[in-house]
This record gives sequence, structure tokens and C-alpha cells, in this order.
Amino acid sequence: MLKGFILFIFISLTVSCNEKTKKETQDENALSINEDEKYRPNFHFTPKEHWMNDPNGMFYYNGYYHLFFQYYPDGNVWGPMHWGHAISTDMVEWRELPIALYPDELGYIFSGSAVVDHNNTTGFGDGTTPPIVAIYTYHDPKGEKEGRDDYQTQGIAYSLDEGATWTKYENNPVINNPGIKDFRDPKVVWDEIHQQWLMVLAADDKALFYGSKNLKDWEKLSEFGQNIGAHGGVWECPDIFPMQVEGTDEVKWVLIQSLNPGGYNSGSGTQYFVGDFDGKEFTLDPDFKNDLEQEHTYWIDFGKDNYAGVTWSNIPDTDGRKLFLGWMSNWEYAQEVPTETWRSAMTIARELTLKKDGGSYRLFSVPAKELYNYRAKSFKVDSLSIQKNTKIVGTEQIDLSSTELSFNISDLKEDIYTFYLHNPKGDTISFGLDNKKNEFFIDRSKSGLIDFSEKFSQKPSVAPRVTESDKLTVQIILDETSIEIFYDKGASVMTEIFFPHAPFETFSVSTEDPNAVIKNLTIDQLKFN
Repeated sequence: MLKGFILFIFISLTVSCNEKTKKETQDENALSINEDEKYRPNFHFTPKEHWMNDPNGMFYYNGYYHLFFQYYPDGNVWGPMHWGHAISTDMVEWRELPIALYPDELGYIFSGSAVVDHNNTTGFGDGTTPPIVAIYTYHDPKGEKEGRDDYQTQGIAYSLDEGATWTKYENNPVINNPGIKDFRDPKVVWDEIHQQWLMVLAADDKALFYGSKNLKDWEKLSEFGQNIGAHGGVWECPDIFPMQVEGTDEVKWVLIQSLNPGGYNSGSGTQYFVGDFDGKEFTLDPDFKNDLEQEHTYWIDFGKDNYAGVTWSNIPDTDGRKLFLGWMSNWEYAQEVPTETWRSAMTIARELTLKKDGGSYRLFSVPAKELYNYRAKSFKVDSLSIQKNTKIVGTEQIDLSSTELSFNISDLKEDIYTFYLHNPKGDTISFGLDNKKNEFFIDRSKSGLIDFSEKFSQKPSVAPRVTESDKLTVQIILDETSIEIFYDKGASVMTEIFFPHAPFETFSVSTEDPNAVIKNLTIDQLKFN
């Protein structure tokens, strides 16, 4: 009888402990979700849950911008890659859709692109609806494990319902691997000038160009990039397109090329090249080549958190913009950031323009104008004299958690102009212009949670000032956990993420320049549904 009583007590305690453990686990999960939601951006795209990296397959069709992305639906770190899918009518508010492409017997679905085959060159169309064709890399994990070099190939799939469902081509892969370990991320565009489908493909330390008439049969055209530009890591996620130089009739070709590591401030980064394409070969413009050999300052973003960005295809001629989006993270710490239920966000959509500034061709980028439709409350000051430390705005005037800020400073002196975002918990982001060194900077070493990775705030990020004007213009897009700064009308851009203990509430400035004046200050609250 005593044994039975003891057994009853043991079972009761075990059940009680299990229930307690279950409740504690539920509470911990709820706490984790709440913490994660605190760090979720207000208006940058994030997946509802799990892991995301590179933007893929971006195209516009029938009123919708489509965004596909590298996605692992079973975890919060990188895993077997799928293509996630989201759509938007304005590149600001997004609706996540079911997974578009799943791994199959040929491998994981790595990065790639998508085009609208208006002329049905593939023959995939039904006679009324143009097929959407996705071009992507197959990554065979078995081949990689066996130590082969040919485990990455290129495949295609098509959709006849505007990207909702996909059929993989029965004769995949369409490009076999020639024996290159890193052979991936095809970006395809319709080359109107030379009447061909043009593919640029990342191949270890260079870009390969292929041409096709039907998206199924490809011919290698040329190579570019060995010993040109930055080579601190593997080249990835290229893009290529012609652009008219602003204010002229001149047309140049722009090659965007990400690499990891080897970015301007270490880790992931995206450089670009300007030149000409004759239908087979891409060659650097002589002036661009000379500048590149002297100092490589041709980066689409100098901050640490804009990687693998590419442009949307099929933008109507009536629009004509070159629209770009990047992954807002860095491989140095992307899998360690302090969110558990979801990981990673995209940058805001940006408009790229090509300008010839002081003899150099440069890409400029600014926020896509659609973001301005979300302006609500505004705070404006025509002129504000700066003392050594001057508060510009606080929560009594406007909520900084979803904000666009713009201003300028004329008559710059050889001084340092530092801007600060503060919160009551003591967290601070500082950024600005060191006009003694002619460079911009961001310091997030006191921004909140930083100890998840020693590389997150190891040292401040810097960016060269590539214009010589004595007037500084600044535009800032601020979200809960990110800042995107567009200096000199988009000549130098810096994007970085952070994880403060509480939202930033105060914006201030400091300088030793006794005559410094901020002019045309406008702070717009951004409001979303």
C-alpha cells in the first residue's frame, strides 16, 4: 500500500513538474515573440516567421510588384532554400503569399530572377497570357557534400497565373556547371538593343554573360571581372542594365555585383561598374576604369546592411525608373541577430539614376517616391542655429519610430558634424560627416543589444564623401530598427540596423563649428495601415 502511495505521489509530482515546465516554456515563447515584435520594422518587408535572405525574382505585372526571396520555412537560420513570395501595389505595404518554389531532386532553390515573356519566346504561354519565367540556381547538397565542383546549375520555371503557381521546366537544368564551385544567381534581362535575353551569372571571382533567344537554350558570350574591383570574397547576385546618363542622351551599361566578404566596411557589400556592352562583352568606360584603379569608391551602399540587391524587371516605359531593393543585413551576424521567430528585413525600394559628376559616372539612389504617400504629421523648421549640443526634435513634437527626415547645412567648415538618436534607456546611434577626413560615419556601439556578435559594432562604419560641394544635404529614413541615410542627394548612402532597448525619442546634433545652421528641416511622420 505504501509503495502505491509513493508511486502516486511521484506520478503527481512528475505531472505537476511537466505542466509547470510546459507553462514556463509557453511563457518563454510568448516573451520571445513579444521581444521579436518589438524589433519588427513598421514598413520594411519582413517574413511573418522564419529565415529570409536575398531578394529574388523581382518583376512588375498587372499592377503588382512581386518580391520573391530566399526562405527557409523550418528555422530561423539559413537552411534548404525555397523562394518565398510577397506582392505589393506600391513597394511599401506588402502581402506575404504561399511559398512559390520548393527544393526538388536537383537541389535547393538558390537566388535568381524572373521576367515576363511577352512574346512567348519560350513557348510556355497559352496564347493569351504571357508566361512569367523564373531563372534560378539549383544547389545540389549531395554533390557539395561529395566535394564536387559542379553542384550548382541553372534551372527555369514558368507561371501562367501571374506568379501564383509555378511549373518547373522538364529539361532542367538549362545551363550545366562547367566545373566552377560558385556558379550561381542568374539575373536575366531583355536586351532590347541587341534583341536577346541576356544573363549575367556570378562565378567565383568574375561575372559570366550568356545570351538566349528562348530562355531555354543559352550560349556563353564572355567573362568580366577578374582582378577588377573588390575581391575580398565570392562574387554573388549580379545585375546588368543600360541607363541613360541624367541630363544627356548618352547611354551606359551598369553592372551591379555583390560580394561576401569584402564589403567596404567588411562583410557583405555591393559594388558597381559602369561601361559599355556590345551584345557580347562588357567593357569598363576608360574614365571609370582610371578612377577605379586609383580608389574603389563605387558601392551602391557604404553601410553594413544592404546586400544582394537587384532591380525589378518589366517596369513600364511610362514609368521608366530603375527600381532597386536589397537584403538589410550582413552575413557577419545575420544568423545571430536578437530575433528568434523571424529573421531579416529588406531595405526600402530605391530609385537608381546614373550621373556624370565631375568627370566620373556614379550611381545615385533615393527612396522610391511611393513612400512619400505615407506622410502624415510634419514638423518643420526653416533655420536652426547649432550650438555645441543642440536638441532638434523630441517625442513632444513627433514620433521618430517611422519617420523621414531631411535638411541641409551650407558653408561647411573643416569640422565634424555629428547627429544623435537617443532613448531614455541610454541607447544612442551617432552618425554624420567628418569634414576633416571628408568621410561620413555611423557608430552603433551604444545602440542597444550589441553583444550577440563581436562583428556587429566592432568599429564605426565609414563612407567617402564623393562630392566637393560646401553644402551637405541629408535625407534619413528611420524605422524601429534601421536607418537609411542618403547624403548629397543619394551620392553616398549608408544603411544599418540596430536593436535598441526602447524606441529612439530624441534627435540632436553637435559640432564645434560656431556658425553652423541647419536649414529646411522637415520631419515627416510616416503612417501605415
